[in-house]
Amino acid sequence: MTDLPLAKTRPASNWSAIWVLPLIALLIGGWLAWRAYSEAGIQIEVVFTSGEGIQAGKTELIYKGMSVGKVVALRLDRSDEARGVIATVEVDKEAEPHLVTGTRFWLVKPSVSLAGITGLETLVSGNYITVAPGEGEPSRSFVALPEAPPLSDSQPGLHLTLKAERLGSLDKDSPVFYKQIQVGRVKSYELASDQSTVEVKVFIEPAYASLVRKHTRFWNASGISVNADLSGFKLRSESLASIVAGGIAFATPEHRSDSPPTDPSKPFRLYEDFDAAQAGIRVMVRLTDFDGLQAGRTPVMYKGIQAGTLKTLKVESDLTSAVAELAMDPLAEDYLVDGTQFWVVKPSISLAGITGLEALVKGNYIAIRPGDKGAPPVREFEARAKAPPLDLKAPGLHLVLFSDNLGSMEIGSPVLYRQVKVGSVQSFQLSRDNRQVVLGVHIEPEYVHLVNSSTHFWNASGITLSGGLSGIEVKSESLQTLLAGGIAFETRNLQASRSKERVPRFTLHANRDAAMTTGTDITIRLPRGDGLSAGTTIRYRGLEVGKVEQIGLSDDLQSVVLRARLTQAQAQIARAGTRFWVVKPQVSLTGAANLETLVSGQYLEVLPAEQPGARQTEFEALLNPPSQTATEQGLRLTLSSARRSSLKEGVPVTYREVPVGKVLSYELGATADRVLIHVLIEPRYAPLVRTGSRFWNTTGFGVDAGLFKGVKLRTESLETLIEGGVAFATPDIAQMGSAAQPGQTFALFDDPLPEWLNWAPKIALEPKP
Repeated sequence: MTDLPLAKTRPASNWSAIWVLPLIALLIGGWLAWRAYSEAGIQIEVVFTSGEGIQAGKTELIYKGMSVGKVVALRLDRSDEARGVIATVEVDKEAEPHLVTGTRFWLVKPSVSLAGITGLETLVSGNYITVAPGEGEPSRSFVALPEAPPLSDSQPGLHLTLKAERLGSLDKDSPVFYKQIQVGRVKSYELASDQSTVEVKVFIEPAYASLVRKHTRFWNASGISVNADLSGFKLRSESLASIVAGGIAFATPEHRSDSPPTDPSKPFRLYEDFDAAQAGIRVMVRLTDFDGLQAGRTPVMYKGIQAGTLKTLKVESDLTSAVAELAMDPLAEDYLVDGTQFWVVKPSISLAGITGLEALVKGNYIAIRPGDKGAPPVREFEARAKAPPLDLKAPGLHLVLFSDNLGSMEIGSPVLYRQVKVGSVQSFQLSRDNRQVVLGVHIEPEYVHLVNSSTHFWNASGITLSGGLSGIEVKSESLQTLLAGGIAFETRNLQASRSKERVPRFTLHANRDAAMTTGTDITIRLPRGDGLSAGTTIRYRGLEVGKVEQIGLSDDLQSVVLRARLTQAQAQIARAGTRFWVVKPQVSLTGAANLETLVSGQYLEVLPAEQPGARQTEFEALLNPPSQTATEQGLRLTLSSARRSSLKEGVPVTYREVPVGKVLSYELGATADRVLIHVLIEPRYAPLVRTGSRFWNTTGFGVDAGLFKGVKLRTESLETLIEGGVAFATPDIAQMGSAAQPGQTFALFDDPLPEWLNWAPKIALEPKP
């Protein structure tokens, strides 16, 4: 028994697992208490004018359809103000940041009005309080609004202001229609600051905001509009809702549909009704021909479509003119601008045909041709005495023809191609210099391809007689041209290029023979056209080789374009390297040149290309005749002077007052401290220039005066006195030096020394050629 192990003892523990449960329960209870505390609502007070429809413990605070609080108590306001009923509302903790002075509360309850039924859901759930968060300082006391506030401008969509003469039957929440579909509603209305108009705030739903453009028109669509006359009656209403509750409708004219979106800050005008919104634009037109016009009945027509009506016609006291007040369709607003033309249309019969035939049926009327869109708007016009030429925007080809005389042509005279009418004369007037007649011609669209750079026009009016020993030939293009005049043309090459000008220019020849004269057509550009006109000759060595057929401005208005025809030496002239310039009279103190142009007029001189080149028909004219100095033979020298004085190109270089050369050009030296004058000495006189030669300026005259010898006046010649010049002298053999080399530089003195004038060496000259 003594071998058994001994038992080990340890002290007993006081801890028992049974204590875990109470600890867990304590923790849960603490957490629930903290949660109840942290999520406890915030109590605020809201003052209502009446407690009708509000119940403690039942009426909820709703924001965007969700409950965010509840009325927990309701009591009368016993303060001195006695504002009504104070509702204590317990608001969810999450709403605490919105409990500020700018937050607004109001009671929602069922409401029935002509504008519709609101708060219908409260019939089931009961009245409730709603809130609109604002900004400001934290607050726990608020005063409820008596009704719902206007829709906030921050609400997505388009918020506009309309100005009306009166409110009519419009009310808050009155509908806004587009094509009888409700797209918005009236937010609020008030008198304007000037108290002369009513400002109506409207809201357009985001989905329809793009329908409102800069030129959209709004009108009051309330009630029913009835328009009756002998032909019947017309009833108009936007919708049943607008009959009962009033409403606003809007539309954008089709021609304005692509205008920019509206600027919400700029108010729109709210017209009285549909007709007022479409009311005509008031335009005043002064007429010199007003026969057959009747106020209230005479229409204003554009291409057969009525664009307005004559409202009033007031004849001036002198009975020679009248002022017409027109009511123009708003669709024409963009075209009532500077350049818009009005005229009276009435039946007219002439040799060229019958015009205004439609006026026989519906009476005389006023026609309009819109000006360029975008020009400055105008509301007062002077009517034309007759119909203007066809609009340049009209389909087809518009031409300008230049003629020496009009013949028997008039507006409407035909333009013929192979005796088929392909166009007509639209206008005629004298040219700016009154030397020619300018005719505006229109070619119908289907015949435009018949006119190109090889086309030639001629006057086909009347009868052409030609005869000889073999007989007499009588020519007339057609019976119509015999009576009313006309123009004919022929195109030599239908594949030739067409002019790039918007309005091509051609010469109108007197007859077919003149038009079909062979030659080469060329174009010459030059900066100015002074003294030039159709008929100006082109000459080479005094002989006429061509003639200018028409003159006009380039498309960019930067140059003058001459269209000419070469009749001689075309192959040698119409090629690269040929140069043209204008020959005009030149008169100066030293002489005159080209005086024959004072009688015959200016002309173009041509210098054909020296070397064969590619064919060319477009040229740039020279500003001055081409210089021949580059190819001239002789000794070229450079003179260095402190100043140019009055020297210029072409003045003579003299030796013993005999011209032996000339000044070619001048320029500043490389360091700009000297003037370099380049001269040319003729080959025969080149031996006169030696390294010892001295050059001086002979411009003007010199004065030598003394007490005993008197006054001595010296000048080289009258020519150098006026234009200037250069003289030189060469010393005797002992000092003359070697022969000058080409390009050698000499000093140019202002005055000669006395001994220079006495130098007279014997130098052999080259024999005359």
